Amino acid sequence: MTSTSSIDTTFRAADLGTLAVIAWSGEHIGEEGDMPFLLAYSLGDSPAGPEAAEAAVLGLLRNNGLTIGTTVHDGSRHPSFPVSLLVEAGQAVVTMPLLNAQCAVPPEWLAAAEERGHAYFVFTSRPWPAATPGRPVSEDELERFAGDEGTLTAAAHCLLPIRRIRS
Repeated sequence: MTSTSSIDTTFRAADLGTLAVIAWSGEHIGEEGDMPFLLAYSLGDSPAGPEAAEAAVLGLLRNNGLTIGTTVHDGSRHPSFPVSLLVEAGQAVVTMPLLNAQCAVPPEWLAAAEERGHAYFVFTSRPWPAATPGRPVSEDELERFAGDEGTLTAAAHCLLPIRRIRS
């Protein structure tokens, strides 16, 4: 396991590399019904290398007041929470200062989001170079990466209320 205390957390946008978001739904420990999950990660393809991408993600998260580890931030309890989630037309859009990320979400994710009214968002500083945008990720690959202790302890965890465009 990497100690994040020794990693430079100065945020340099160029060091993020390619960012991606993946959506799925499934069981959440101790709760009934499916939870809609979103996982944001860097491919680690920063020109300065994967370590720089990891440091840039950590800097971005910490600059926005998010802790890394197992604390779950509840965005519905804080009106000025720095991360928001818009769901519209089969897309999830996560927004935070200096970052907008969008991904298509499957129908079962939409159903879980509609039922719960929020999604569980994980933004990990651990690069995942194998999960390139546009390439399908198998359930096994997702489970191995998203469920790995190293991925989870190197991440900010948030419950984000679902917002929609008002007409």
